[in-house]
Amino acid sequence: MFCKHDNRGKPEPNTRDSSERAVVLNGPRLIVGLGNPGDEYRDTRHNAGFKVIDALAEKLGVNYWKIRDGALIGEVTFQGEKLILAKPQQFMNRSGSPVKGLCSHYGLTAADLLVIHDELDLPPGTLRLKVGGGHAGHNGLRSLHEKIGDDYNRLRVGIGKPEGRQPAADYVLQRLKGAGLMDFEVSIQQAAPIAIYAIEEGMDAAMSRYNGL
Repeated sequence: MFCKHDNRGKPEPNTRDSSERAVVLNGPRLIVGLGNPGDEYRDTRHNAGFKVIDALAEKLGVNYWKIRDGALIGEVTFQGEKLILAKPQQFMNRSGSPVKGLCSHYGLTAADLLVIHDELDLPPGTLRLKVGGGHAGHNGLRSLHEKIGDDYNRLRVGIGKPEGRQPAADYVLQRLKGAGLMDFEVSIQQAAPIAIYAIEEGMDAAMSRYNGL
């Protein structure tokens, strides 16, 4: 099953020369943002993952996108290695199939995957990295678990919980405006460098640096 499990802590021998080893990335190579395609979902909380991917694309200079395995992807050479940004295009609750297809195409393991998603259980603006765990009712994560298991890296973008009796489904798909949208965009811009640090230095280093903030 892709993303296939890896033997963490037991890397295969590196046969590249010293100049190549100097730029090896320590973290994920496939960065997936979860969301729903279509302009009507652009400024919703549920599209936090898509928005962080867009922010990463701007920072990394990704300006060409193509469809592969049901996802919109952009490839860039980052510190000498290929990095793939992806936005599944089959709606949130079917995200697993495109991600599985990309893992298979690029021959990646769970350690190579970073999934960025909205998180009801974190206050708005809170950003947390995590390795593995449950889906907590998130339909995008549920789909991923069905297709690739749960042992993958995550960057959780806190959106808080709805007030009163508003259903969670309505809350996450509500279009943000004004100050609410501005605050949301701030957290998106703050998430991008955290993802880049995880890519460069690895999840353990990134969690140590950012999860206490």
